[in-house]
Amino acid sequence: MRFSIDEYAKTFKMSKEMIQNKIRTKRLNYIIESGVTYIIVPKSSLDEEKRQEIQESTKQTAPVNAPTTASPKTSVGMVISLYQKENHHLKQKIKELEAKIDRLTNDKEEMLIAERTRIEEIYTAKDEQLKNILEVLSTKLMLSNNSQAVHDVDVAQSSPISIEPKGVIELKRYLKFIGIGSEDRKLVRRRFTERFGSDVRIIQREGEFYVDLSKYDYTDLL
Repeated sequence: MRFSIDEYAKTFKMSKEMIQNKIRTKRLNYIIESGVTYIIVPKSSLDEEKRQEIQESTKQTAPVNAPTTASPKTSVGMVISLYQKENHHLKQKIKELEAKIDRLTNDKEEMLIAERTRIEEIYTAKDEQLKNILEVLSTKLMLSNNSQAVHDVDVAQSSPISIEPKGVIELKRYLKFIGIGSEDRKLVRRRFTERFGSDVRIIQREGEFYVDLSKYDYTDLL
């Protein structure tokens, strides 16, 4: 025996939602003909009383010469409505996933840009430090060559020769280079700290003070 969803609901006293759920989970045997779902119920699975009840109900409800296509129209409409709801739900999910992908892509691009900027700043700072080190080494080499040239000069009669490095170099390296002691270096650094912000000669990078010997004179601070 086969029943439409409406017939099955009336015969077995079940809601249409429960029947649809059982069909989706394949707990009912069914076939689809011309877009209409029919539930298959073997007669052997029904007791005698239920079979008679079904036969009497069929005789009472089936009109003579009634068109057989009258009841399936409602079922087809239900199926179409169900598909439309599922399609709308899937479209919403797709939109949410696309928006999430766009956010993740933008976040990744921002992270890459920030990382590239940070690396560029690191390399710029390293290049500046390397330049300063090379300038100090060059100055030390010049000082060494000049000291060898004055070994034969009478120290008592000659005035001291002062050769200072040129360009921007770190303050503590410059102070060591010109022979200022540890305590005096602390005093000079304190003076630089007090003047920082109000004296254009004082340069600070990453917490360290620098001097630009090619532009300024720092005699009053030493």
